[in-house]
Amino acid sequence: MLEVTDPDDPRLDEYRFLRTADRRPDRPGGLGLVIAEGVVAVGRMLASHYPVRSMLGVRPKLERLPIEDVGAPVYVTTAEIMAEVIGFHLNRGVLAMAGRPEPPSAVDVIAGARRLAVLEGVGDHENLGALFRNAAALGVDGVLLGAGCADPLYRRSVRVSMGHVLAVPFTTLTPWPDGLKLLRDNGFSVMALTPAGTVELSSVSVPAKAAVLLGSEGPGLTPEAVAASDVAVRIPMSSDVDSLNVATAGAVAFYALSATR
Repeated sequence: MLEVTDPDDPRLDEYRFLRTADRRPDRPGGLGLVIAEGVVAVGRMLASHYPVRSMLGVRPKLERLPIEDVGAPVYVTTAEIMAEVIGFHLNRGVLAMAGRPEPPSAVDVIAGARRLAVLEGVGDHENLGALFRNAAALGVDGVLLGAGCADPLYRRSVRVSMGHVLAVPFTTLTPWPDGLKLLRDNGFSVMALTPAGTVELSSVSVPAKAAVLLGSEGPGLTPEAVAASDVAVRIPMSSDVDSLNVATAGAVAFYALSATR
């Protein structure tokens, strides 16, 4: 561990003011780095293929991690100095920075998969993180991002996913929605999840390979995406509720598919 006692230490410049917009890797001027927060998420980053650049934390948190294998600087400091550097008090007490490897191709994500999640217009980073956590928990082999999706590697997505976004393979699917043809060509049945679906999810005959298509938090799937799917399915709900949060709906669908594996 390299002890830091000065909040102005230039070695910590990549950690400064993480809440400001220019720290987002998907915004112009962002550093393009992946940030993990907390012992659990940082531990998953260390176990992933993401190349760790450095770590910053308080000693009790760092000592819970296999830092001897990091191969990058590990800075130890106080909670007060951390708060001054990053711009807010971090209850989780440890951060790690990593670079971005080249994303896999859609063909690579599909290869060997039996269950996929395909997202359109999911723009909320926390919903995106929750979807990845649900996907990891319920047997989804990969995630494909269609038009209008937020960046899964933004700090809030990584945090909400508990680091699982670093383990579940994902990439973009283009062109959209015509790229869905790639799934069908590889033996997948594309199931569009929508309140307007004509078939109840519980009554669907689940194929050997299935891809769940989920839409944006507000308007849901576009008509073009639904038309490009094989079947439109719905989750039956009480008559006074029109829809579920997208991450919750995804979890229900992922569980329904995993129960048939």
